[in-house]
Amino acid sequence: MKLYYSHRSPYVRLVMVAIHWTKLASRIELMNTVVSIYSPLPGLMKDNPLTKIPTLVLDDGSTLYDSRVICEYLDGLHEGQRLFPSEGRDRMEALRRLALGHGLIDLLLIWLTERNRPGALQTEEFVSALRDKYSATVAAMDSEVPDLRAGPFTIGHAAIGTALSYSDFRFPDVDWRSGNPDLAKWHGEFVRIPAVAADPFFDDIAAAKAKEAQAARPA
Repeated sequence: MKLYYSHRSPYVRLVMVAIHWTKLASRIELMNTVVSIYSPLPGLMKDNPLTKIPTLVLDDGSTLYDSRVICEYLDGLHEGQRLFPSEGRDRMEALRRLALGHGLIDLLLIWLTERNRPGALQTEEFVSALRDKYSATVAAMDSEVPDLRAGPFTIGHAAIGTALSYSDFRFPDVDWRSGNPDLAKWHGEFVRIPAVAADPFFDDIAAAKAKEAQAARPA
């Protein structure tokens, strides 16, 4: 199998957690891909008309896209503990948490796009609304920590943890840990899970902080 991959995509990162959880890394070739909404890639477009990553090309040449679809497909290829519970309340809770984490990633990407617009084109009211939604989402995640710890690791855990890691990467100035101590502690445990630690955002965060420190030094 082949995966259109980017080191910085949070959606790809979610899939990478699933790949390492299911121990399928040796069966998947990573194809480093840089996507842009302004210049679609013909090769990727052939496999995914939406021209988005992640896109998984199966051995028979067929394709799957959307990180949630790819994760559930991979979860059906191993015999270990499943990321997607098979039925009932456990499945609904895992899927709801997947939606919560995936939704926070969506929000962060919208916020990033707005932040990168020229200052005169940014909308203060829009950014304020994004901040309010962000704070409410993180608070909701914090309230779920006891249940996250009580149950087995699922795709919902992976999505929430990945979203928080992406927030650290793209918005290191937004201190989500302050006021959410339980979630902060849980995330510290999350990043040490072998399937997560195998492909982290941390190198990017370290590089960004080093660049900021260098820029702050007197000339």
